[in-house]
Formats: sequence, structure tokens, C-alpha cells
Amino acid sequence: MRTNRSTAISVGVAFTAIIGAALAALATPAAALDPEPVQKPRVSVEYFPQPGGEGRRTEVPVNTDTVSGRPAARSLAPAAGTTDGEVGKLSVTGSSADRLDVVIVGDGYTADQQDAFHTAAATKWAAITDIEPYASYQGLMNVWTVDAVSAESGITGDPTADVAKDTALGSYFWCSETERLICADIDKVASYAAKAPEADLVIVISNSTKYGGAGYSGLEAEGYPFDGVSTLSSDNVQSSMIAAHEIAHSVGLLADEYTYDSYGTWTGGELPDINSSTFTAEQMAANRTKWYRWLGETDPTGGTVGTYEGSSYYPFGIYRPTGNSIMRALNISEFNLPGREAMIAGFYREANALSSETGTGSAILRTSRIKVSRAELTGLAAPELRWYVDGRPVKRAQGLSSVAPAALGVPADGRTHTVTVTSVDRTASVRDPEVRAEATEKLTWTVKASGRKGDKQH
Repeated sequence: MRTNRSTAISVGVAFTAIIGAALAALATPAAALDPEPVQKPRVSVEYFPQPGGEGRRTEVPVNTDTVSGRPAARSLAPAAGTTDGEVGKLSVTGSSADRLDVVIVGDGYTADQQDAFHTAAATKWAAITDIEPYASYQGLMNVWTVDAVSAESGITGDPTADVAKDTALGSYFWCSETERLICADIDKVASYAAKAPEADLVIVISNSTKYGGAGYSGLEAEGYPFDGVSTLSSDNVQSSMIAAHEIAHSVGLLADEYTYDSYGTWTGGELPDINSSTFTAEQMAANRTKWYRWLGETDPTGGTVGTYEGSSYYPFGIYRPTGNSIMRALNISEFNLPGREAMIAGFYREANALSSETGTGSAILRTSRIKVSRAELTGLAAPELRWYVDGRPVKRAQGLSSVAPAALGVPADGRTHTVTVTSVDRTASVRDPEVRAEATEKLTWTVKASGRKGDKQH
């Protein structure tokens, strides 16, 4: 993952803390809170009770073995000769240092069902990346699979609450007495995810046709190397949307846009959330804040961007950008325009589109060959490569991925010069100058111009 992600992580942790505080202090309805007795450790999760419906949040145990009446995740190693722990490459587009790494692990798949897991992983990821802006920016992501061999096929709670299965990750329906909420043993998940390179996000695919899933957040604060885990059932089409929604929290730092009736009216100040605000459209435009640049625009979710009351769990006093979006309910597979922009900003926070094997740490000769690589971005993305010598653009080199400083016009005058290449994403889906700056990357080399005659380009 890109080295400057600490800002995104700190904001994400703060965002999770805000949600946790709000749930603890303000959520009172029995339907919105976890009815189980308090057990430690516990973390916040999000789930969607009905296919296509709005989300809900609750708290659940991190480990399966802390849950009364549920079988513990398997502690014994599987039989020799299985593919348990084997890492596969579903879509690897670059080095982990330059990419957002997604790891998909299966649960409830026996040794002879691993091909079925690989098929499910490919199908689910294809469904997620069919949604914009995932579709256009999947070149900034690596996707790995890790085989987890279970003793039994299927998972606990499927089809009914009394069914128990011995599986590698201890996944189960009926978590917190909620049928469609799938929990897993996060310690076991972490041990498998660690086998893949630098997991940033984890998806657990449970072997089931029954609709269900969940999104864990704030896990880095609990000491895990990743912040988010999404669980979902393998053979239910509608469960794919759960992961698409959950990743948006971690990558885009987007808030939930659904509400609880019991929360009533928000009486506090303006929120830090990108897609929630206390300002009306008129106030937003006057203050030139939040998504004011998108107001009045036709939105991919339908209708126009404005301020629609109800967001961040409060039905009154807080506004969202559109009537509906993937951050409100799963009956729509679209981010609204402010959400798209936030996701694109997140992709560039987490990954590098521009890289080079030619090191920038020491001076190079004017005859040296500089080669750069740019992630393959499509659709909404519109990246451009531009070259500069001592800050002056070299228009004839625009778009080139391999150049020599001499060919760019660096003179053999015995002085030191600089060569810079930039990758600028000029997508129409970005209007905020700060996000445009995030989507602009550059590399700079110091060039030693010896001044010797007979220098040859190579």
C-alpha cells in the first residue's frame, strides 16, 4: 500500500470512533442494538437485514469461541496434502508497495471444494468491480485469494440456527441473534490473510446460498494489520453489494446515509463526514463547502445532487447528497457523484498510479534511460503523463513512458538539472482541487550533465 496512507487510516479510525460513540450514547431501540450480553473484545459491525434494504449497526465478539452455543473455529491443522494456506493471484496489477491489496479467504469449503471457492471469489470480485468507480480504478488494486480448508462444507446457522459446522474460520449466521448477520473468528481470518502480501482489506466468502454478510470496521484500533473485513455468502447474488458498501467506508471514508427513527434530530455542529452535512443546499453553496460543486448535477443514482434530509443515522437535521445511493441501501449499485469523488480520492491515497524502477535517490546521467510505469486505468479515469526539465514542460514527450534526459533537452553544460514526470488524472468525476492534487503524482530525478562531447543516448 502507498506509504502516505497514515492520514487516511487516522481519519478512518476517528470516523469509527465517532460511530462507536454515537451508537453507545444515542442508539436506544432494541432493533438497533445487540441483545447479547457484553463480552470482550467486541467491535462494531454493519449488516443489511434484507436484500436490497438499508443497513444497521451493532457490536459483536471478535472471536467465535467467545460466543455461547457456537462451535469454536478449528484449531487443528488440516490434513497434509491439502491446499490450506495456499495463496492465489486473482488480479495482481503491481507491487504491494504501490497498490491497495485485497485478500479474499473462503470458509466452509472442504479440500475438494477449493475450486468452487476460487470461482466464487472471481464472481464476487467481478460483481464489485462492475460498480463505478471500482470499475475504472481496479488497476490500483491487487486481489489475492487464500485457501482455507474446512473439515465440513457449509457454515453454522445455514439453513437454520441449530445447524453447526466445523469450519476453518468459524463463520456463522445468527450472529447477535440476527439471522442474516454473518460473523467470523477475526483472529483466524487474520492468520490466513497474513499469508498474502500486505493485506489492506479482507473479504471472507462463506460457502452458502443464503443471503447474509457483515462489515467489520475499526480493526486496526484493535491491533489487526487491516482496518476492515467484509463477510458475505458465496452463492447469493445480492450479497456482493455488502462488500462494495463496506470497502467504501475504509477507502472512501464515506459515512452511512441510512437512519434510525429513534435517533430523532441531530442538534450538534457540522460533521466531518464527506457525504453528510448539517447545511442546506443554499447554505452549502453560500459557504462553498462539502459537495457544493455538485449541487444541481444529474446524478447516476437518479435525480439531482442536492441536500436530502436524513443521514449518518439521524432522520432529521443531517443531509445526504441524493435520495438514494449504495451508502444508504443495497437496492442500488451506484455511488452518488460526491461519493464517487471520495472513492477516487481514497484510491489515490492508498495506491500509486505512477512508479519507476529508476531510483530517484541518487543522480543519473543525461544519457540514462528513465522508464516509468503507470497503472492501467479505464472508464472514468483519464490519466496523462507529462515531462518537465527544470520545471519547464516538454510537450513532445507527453505520454511517453521511456525517455532519456538528453532527448528531453537536458544540455551537456556541466550543470545539475532536474527531470520530472507527472501523472495527472483529469477525470470529470473530480471537481475538488484537493482531490485533484491527490490524484496527481510525480517523480523527480537529479541529472548530472557532464558536458562531455560524444555522449550517446542508450
